[in-house]
Amino acid sequence: MTEHSSDLVKTVAKLLIDKKLLLVTAESCTGGLIAATCTELAGSSQWFDRGFVTYSNQAKQDMLGVPAHIIEKYGAVSQQVVEAMARGAYIASGGNNHIAVSVSGIAGPDGGTPDKPVGTVWIGLFDGKASHSRLLQLSGSRSEIRTATLNDVLGSMLVSWLSRK
Repeated sequence: MTEHSSDLVKTVAKLLIDKKLLLVTAESCTGGLIAATCTELAGSSQWFDRGFVTYSNQAKQDMLGVPAHIIEKYGAVSQQVVEAMARGAYIASGGNNHIAVSVSGIAGPDGGTPDKPVGTVWIGLFDGKASHSRLLQLSGSRSEIRTATLNDVLGSMLVSWLSRK
């Protein structure tokens, strides 16, 4: 875990504890990196509930209830899919006092297309009432893309959302 990631996790932890919320993650291209980084912090069981690693499309359907027709129509790396992943993780966790974040993207070095090049990542959040999502266009190695995604989810998505609530 980088120092920056560690600082972000501490901020997220404090905000979640203050708001009496638990975090749920649904990860594809990050492969559990967000959950692993969160649980590096001692005492994370106070604010981290569970994580889903749904790397395959079938896992997204089976574990999170993402409808196959959404994946077929928009692709796994899409706003519609990350919003469905976050909603599915929220529901699977029982929902009460939870917030769910999700990630689906192309970390590379291959797998990109002209429409969705390597570094295309969608991140989502579901708070029980509304979905929020963002498109990231990242560059770098596979590891750099995954780390940048982690930091964006923790900082730009979670810290920003929790600070406004």
